[in-house]
Amino acid sequence: MSIQLIQATINDLEAVRQIGIDTFYESFASVNTEANMTHYLETGFSLERVASELSNEDSEFHLAYDGDKLIGYLKVNHGPAQSELKDDTALEIERIYVLRAWQGLKIGQLFYEKAIEIACARRYAYVWLGVWEENEKAIGFYKRNGFAEFDKHLFKLGDEIQTDIMMRRAL
Repeated sequence: MSIQLIQATINDLEAVRQIGIDTFYESFASVNTEANMTHYLETGFSLERVASELSNEDSEFHLAYDGDKLIGYLKVNHGPAQSELKDDTALEIERIYVLRAWQGLKIGQLFYEKAIEIACARRYAYVWLGVWEENEKAIGFYKRNGFAEFDKHLFKLGDEIQTDIMMRRAL
């Protein structure tokens, strides 16, 4: 296995959209209704929305390939692109998603290290993220990497309101 990380551009629109749909569905379909999943995937990963995110100079997508196979992605946000805090001294890790078949192979760790590299290069004070309170695997991953809970916020998935734990790590 030889993993390569590549920063996405607008030319990767279809690939970014599809890996987003695939990884989100794999991760959350079993614990959400089909109607809520369908609504979220259609709106959250619409061509227009993904194109807008890819075109935003304050967001970055990094794709992981195992050979020719796209297996996951990282999305980070700077300044005004951040979903909650909009702190110019911080980087938001909005998404680290890896296809199930490649989970447990340290791909998430590669994405995490890439995010820390970006944050350090920009001399940010800390990195923060939101993670669903029921995603114990992800919460454990972030705690092992030095993150601590500091707040909560609500996330709407279809007609259901879910709670995300907000976590941060000083740099």
